Amino acid sequence: MTPVTLDAVLERITYVSEETGYTIARVATDRSGQDLLTVVGALLGAQPGESLRLVGRWGSHPKYGKQFEVHSFTTVLPATIQGIERYLGSGLIKGIGPRMAARIVERFGADTLRVIEEEPTRLIEVPGLGPKRTAMIGAAWEEQKAIKEVMVFLQGVGVSTSLAVRIYKQYGDSAVAVVRDEPYRLAADVWGIGFRTADTIAQAVGIPHDSPQRVRAGIQYTLSEAADNGHCYLPEPNLITDAAEILGVPAGLVRTCLTDLAADEGVIREAVPNPSTGDGTIPAVYLVPFHRAESSLAGSLLRLLHTRADRMPAFAGVDWAKALAWLRERTGHDLAEEQLAAVRLALTEKVAVLTGGPGCGKSFTVKSVITLAAAKKARIVLAAPTGRAAKRLTELSGHPATTVHRLLQLRPGGDATYDRDNPLDADLVVVDESSMLDLILANKLVKAVPDGAHLLLVGDVDQLPSVGAGEVLRDVLAADTVPRVRLTKVFRQAAQSGVIVNAHRINAGQAPLFGEHPDFFLFPVEEPEATAETVVDIVARRVPRRFGLQSRDIQVLTPMHRGPAGAGNLNTLLQQALAPSREGAPERRHGARVFRPGDKVIQIRNNYEKGTAGVFNGTVGVVTALSATDRQLTVRTDEDEDIDYDFDELDELQHAYAITVHRSQGSEYPAVVIPVTMSAYTLLQRNLLYTAVTRAKRLVVLAGSRKALSIAVRTAGTGRRHTALTHRLTAPTGRAKV
Repeated sequence: MTPVTLDAVLERITYVSEETGYTIARVATDRSGQDLLTVVGALLGAQPGESLRLVGRWGSHPKYGKQFEVHSFTTVLPATIQGIERYLGSGLIKGIGPRMAARIVERFGADTLRVIEEEPTRLIEVPGLGPKRTAMIGAAWEEQKAIKEVMVFLQGVGVSTSLAVRIYKQYGDSAVAVVRDEPYRLAADVWGIGFRTADTIAQAVGIPHDSPQRVRAGIQYTLSEAADNGHCYLPEPNLITDAAEILGVPAGLVRTCLTDLAADEGVIREAVPNPSTGDGTIPAVYLVPFHRAESSLAGSLLRLLHTRADRMPAFAGVDWAKALAWLRERTGHDLAEEQLAAVRLALTEKVAVLTGGPGCGKSFTVKSVITLAAAKKARIVLAAPTGRAAKRLTELSGHPATTVHRLLQLRPGGDATYDRDNPLDADLVVVDESSMLDLILANKLVKAVPDGAHLLLVGDVDQLPSVGAGEVLRDVLAADTVPRVRLTKVFRQAAQSGVIVNAHRINAGQAPLFGEHPDFFLFPVEEPEATAETVVDIVARRVPRRFGLQSRDIQVLTPMHRGPAGAGNLNTLLQQALAPSREGAPERRHGARVFRPGDKVIQIRNNYEKGTAGVFNGTVGVVTALSATDRQLTVRTDEDEDIDYDFDELDELQHAYAITVHRSQGSEYPAVVIPVTMSAYTLLQRNLLYTAVTRAKRLVVLAGSRKALSIAVRTAGTGRRHTALTHRLTAPTGRAKV
């Protein structure tokens, strides 16, 4: 069938699938008059108010009737006065909102776009537009024009609008040349573009399937995917097999390109101990940053352990009976035997690890360490991977704590102000929620600890490992060279909490108890769709009504992003219930998401350019303002900082009414709601459920299948990650003190 072209103005978007990009929208055409037509298909990036040239065919839906099925589209400049006003007022050009658009069109009429294009200084003729704002509008128009020229090319090779904007901002006028000649650069240079997108572009511009350029990029992509799954390296046979399958090329070609890539130091090859057999070695292949970080982290920890310097020498010969009696007077509590061992270890050893589950007294142990160190005038630095965890550490210790990123003052590019050459001014460094530390961040942190200072890593090793590559806390605990204490005794008061009791039961592979505690519940639901509806009802109505909590204090934690009970769909449903669209209220659609004031959101990448010290992956906040005129929204983060996002930066944000359990690490919420369904079968694991339950301070509500819950409790996990940190830390002599 011959494709049909339809010129239309996009009036509103009624549905977008976050997973596929499938869009249902209503458009107006010259012939449709007051009646709007329905169009369906991939319209990601198009905004209400834009004039579109749609290519596709007419079809009929059995329920919704006649509709236009879109195969491709381009944006075009509107021709009518009404269209021009709507186009300018859509938020496309920074500095022009609906009211200013009306004034500009009133002054220049059908000539408006020509004036902005050819005589932008004439905009000063419009009441309310001064020279500064006129210049800003002119610059924004030029940028949009340049971006659209790039987009015409990029849309032909399958690139979405939002990625086209980012490519243009990265390369400017060189964007088309880079995309045409070096498409695999995009995966390394442009956030949001991975190898698969770059590969699609490369095929469209004629790069051969077996090109060495493609295979080398595919090898690095395979290692990058492994890092996203937590691995610091891949065994070489695994890498060759995986890359050959991903690329669809012979293993011999991958092996040849791997050798060339290693010779050019694009990857690092090294023999490491075989984790499966415990003896012998395997050939490991690392991306360069992970090899450097793992070697450096091990070297820094060994340096701290073995230095003769001691910045807290008073504790080497302290009278512990006297010190503990003084501590008892200050706190009103005695330390249990395990806690006492941990306190002594932290104050006498240069590196120590404190681990244990909820209710075992980690917090009081840490407070005791800090109290004793402060009594000896030690300079104490407290940090945690997230803003929420840092706030909690401040509250329990009485000393200010900060995020690791802010402590190190990370700069654009990821370099830290504090490092080996410019160490922190600290005698004692305490890092809470250390299970969250990935290899890269842990390396930056430990490098900045000065010789002679004491480093105490605190965390629950049974929780999920870090989102990033590595499992630093587990690897350090496995090294005999590093002193450690594991707290195992659950205190009597904590044993009255259903959250704590059931967390320990889950961790031991036992089913949680229901009906015995007033803070732990199960709503049995079999189907994922019904589970999602139940979760919304729990968050929006049941828990607020029964427990007096605000909906914003209730966090939904789900094993997965996709599916009916995944974070994506739950965010859509929860937003409809808690922050629905209101007539006249500002909102901004970006891809499949609509952002509104009041939305809970989460940052999904490290951005060193934003805020006073960067905004980092996992930072949570609330949208407090949204301006179509300024093309900007503002987020108040959980670190009490206001961060502005331009509309073309909104893919750095996701809604956070529901988040994955991995993203919740290091955070604590008054109440947690956890959907557990058979559709998340591959993610039904004990440490994931345990991590979700331990995020709650007061209340846990599970919703879903009893069978799925049982599987999660019984399934120990997915095995270890490929790391060699323990090997690098293990010395031939010396064992840890306990």
